[in-house]
Amino acid sequence: MAKIHPSAIVSEAAILADDVCIGPYAIIEGEVELGAGTVVEHHATVKGKTVIGNNCRVYPYALVGTDPQDLKHKGGQSELVIGNHTVVREYATISRGTELDGGFTRIGSHNFIMAYVHIAHDCQLGDHIILSNGVTFAGHCHVGDYVIIGGLSAVHQFCRIGAHAFLGGTSGVSQDIPPYVLANGNHTRLYGLNKEGLKRRGFSDESLKSLNRAYRIIFRTTGLTLAKALERVRNELEMTPEIEELLNFIEASERGICRKT
Repeated sequence: MAKIHPSAIVSEAAILADDVCIGPYAIIEGEVELGAGTVVEHHATVKGKTVIGNNCRVYPYALVGTDPQDLKHKGGQSELVIGNHTVVREYATISRGTELDGGFTRIGSHNFIMAYVHIAHDCQLGDHIILSNGVTFAGHCHVGDYVIIGGLSAVHQFCRIGAHAFLGGTSGVSQDIPPYVLANGNHTRLYGLNKEGLKRRGFSDESLKSLNRAYRIIFRTTGLTLAKALERVRNELEMTPEIEELLNFIEASERGICRKT
């Protein structure tokens, strides 16, 4: 049986794995599903329809699965899905999706969501992401695997942040950030590859050299349009999976790419 403190309020519609733990004064409201080993600490709230995977932890005063903050949302079916081994720290807020964009907010596994983070409706986050205190996402943002974002950064709606990117604190993001790069600033600019982060994740020296060459062609070569720079990369470099991901990300951008320093 799940361990539920007597002061907690748990919906009859909730589905709880046998070893779920619900702390004092926590609220589980609506169609919530909590996986094995998940803990909802005291005074936290999880609202449905929300699915949280195995071995997650929701800290005090977090609000998970709240209604979308979108005036266009009229109460249609919307959900939040969170994977396994994800931590949601104090006062973080995560909204469900809206019926206007598939109806889902999705957060992957092994993520660390620190205090006061806000993840708005219809955001799509991958795995192994670290969001420092006070990071704020507007609606419909997409974030790749292994992204790290510094505290008090804000991301404009519909922006994308590519896998393995590192965004410094107090940044304001209004355009897409490519994978593998360092970025920072009130009007965010690119500062090169996230070399240390890539090394820690096992990228080979050859991969780093290839990515660095591609970065320099695309963002450091003067006199080239973006289209010509991408064409040059395809002509001069081996199309490794990393290079393909970088080029495909840039070509798919609708908001444009953050500029170099």
